[in-house]
Amino acid sequence: MRDQKRPWFRRRHLSIEHLRRLIAARAPVIWTHHSSLIVLGIVSGIGGGLGAVAFRWLIQVFHALFFDGGAAAFSPLGPFYTVVLPALGGAIVGPLTVFLAPEARGHGVPEIMEAVATRGGRIRPRVAVIKALASSVCIGSGGSVGREGPIAQIGAALGSVLGIRLGMPEKRVKTLVACGAAGGIAATFNAPIGGAFFALELILGEWSAEAFAPVVIATVIAASIGRTVFGDAPAFAVPDYDMRGPHELPYFILLGLVTGGVAVVFIRAITVTESAFDRIPVPRYLLPVIGGLVMGVIGLHDRTLYGVGYGKIQELLTASQALIWPLLILIPVKLLAASVTLGSGGSGGVFSPSLYIGALVGYVFGVFADSYLPGAQTVPAAYALVGMAAVFAGASHAPVTAILIVFELTADYRMILPLMLAVGTSVLTARLICRFSIYNIKLVRHGVHVELGHDIQVLSEVSVADTMTRELETLPIDTPVGEIMAVFERTRHHSLPVADDQGRLCGLVTPSDVRRAGPDARNKTACEIASHRLVIAFPGDSLNDALRKMGIAGVGRLPVVDPDDHARLLGIITRQDIVSAYNRALMRLHTHLEETQDEDYFD
Repeated sequence: MRDQKRPWFRRRHLSIEHLRRLIAARAPVIWTHHSSLIVLGIVSGIGGGLGAVAFRWLIQVFHALFFDGGAAAFSPLGPFYTVVLPALGGAIVGPLTVFLAPEARGHGVPEIMEAVATRGGRIRPRVAVIKALASSVCIGSGGSVGREGPIAQIGAALGSVLGIRLGMPEKRVKTLVACGAAGGIAATFNAPIGGAFFALELILGEWSAEAFAPVVIATVIAASIGRTVFGDAPAFAVPDYDMRGPHELPYFILLGLVTGGVAVVFIRAITVTESAFDRIPVPRYLLPVIGGLVMGVIGLHDRTLYGVGYGKIQELLTASQALIWPLLILIPVKLLAASVTLGSGGSGGVFSPSLYIGALVGYVFGVFADSYLPGAQTVPAAYALVGMAAVFAGASHAPVTAILIVFELTADYRMILPLMLAVGTSVLTARLICRFSIYNIKLVRHGVHVELGHDIQVLSEVSVADTMTRELETLPIDTPVGEIMAVFERTRHHSLPVADDQGRLCGLVTPSDVRRAGPDARNKTACEIASHRLVIAFPGDSLNDALRKMGIAGVGRLPVVDPDDHARLLGIITRQDIVSAYNRALMRLHTHLEETQDEDYFD
């Protein structure tokens, strides 16, 4: 009674000390299950945003150092002084990437994808520092690459270190990697939506609610930091142009076909160039120097080939009339410049080169369409805008990301319909010609095949015979329908093979087959209601083959039969069997990596 007369804040059961103990007792549960990923996503977004600011500042510093300082240091060379600048940059980039962080070589995104798919999202802390230095030197000295791959890898490394240091579970470390990468993209391009979908579509390969919320929050925080420093204006100023009418839509389908082919050429150009440089008999750390000299000579054709090339893109987006033949020649020259920079071991992204090439292809296409296609009254600059997204989409196989990022870079919604049409056509064309994207083809060459955030190469190395269940529960062919449901309830299986006395497979029965038979079919047998057109697996098939068959047929298990006698049942393999085998294989892979990695991996 005495407690009831006291104010609520002085009652014993609501005392400050009691409340403190209650919060202390519940805090680990609340932190673990609800708040940790959101809070750490915010921290990753801050890290990605600040990393983007620092990275862009480094690019400006090195650009001034190389080009302004180089003009004075190499004044006897006159206008040809720029030839040696990319080579000097390569002399710095080579030792950094070869001796300190090989992961910093190239365009960065494949390394993030590999870390997520095969190493549980673990990225060495030094990668953030070395990647920032190597890429800023490469871009600042005239390397024909972009900044999206480096900043994504820098942010991803920060997110990975944060998750590892705090002892987070593997799945949450992967999410924090995506948060950091998305934050970097959002801040450097002022593209929060595109940054989020970049991480979800390319890095994680999933759209789960658990990952979506922290990634989106990270991009909002990072984009706010970027806008505070760089301003809120879009990267490109786009004039007021629009489609002349629905009759123009077929021309954007044609543009999608063209850009899809160009994207495949871009993918293969980088692959071929990288292989060519690997065969040069010089130390690996000197390859960027050779590539830099070649890049320096190429850059004499057009100074906009140095660096990210946004000035040329802006010029094409606002040009009312431009000479067509110089632009047509510039397309293969830019392909060569980007391929040489990356193939020789330079450090930078492929997004900006994709935009540059796409703008050139789109503008040239628009001019030809206006001149030669019947009824076309095109604005070439509008086709340049659409071409930017279409080439990147065809190269990356990421249509949603391409549409959203280009939309945010230009802040122009009026061309969204032709943009979607051309991007869809480009991706379809590119995938028909080349199965692999510009990001995962590098991993495939190193034996890692990543799709939807998983290394499916692991599944290709395990056979069905090593995974299938051999001890089977089968239904005799004369089992009455009335007894089948009791068997399902006892075994908890979702399907059962039907076999004769000699163990020969007659079909497969599921609970749905029993329900479709109806209450009047109790006297029918298992063989009569079973499915006889079966999708089967063989012992020599890989788990990847089995999983593909399941996906096409829309089933969760396959009977495994003798390849010489398809009626001889050997076992059953289920989707759960494949998942378990995949996890075991990844565990062995992780153990091997832990045994072989340097002791200072996380220093």
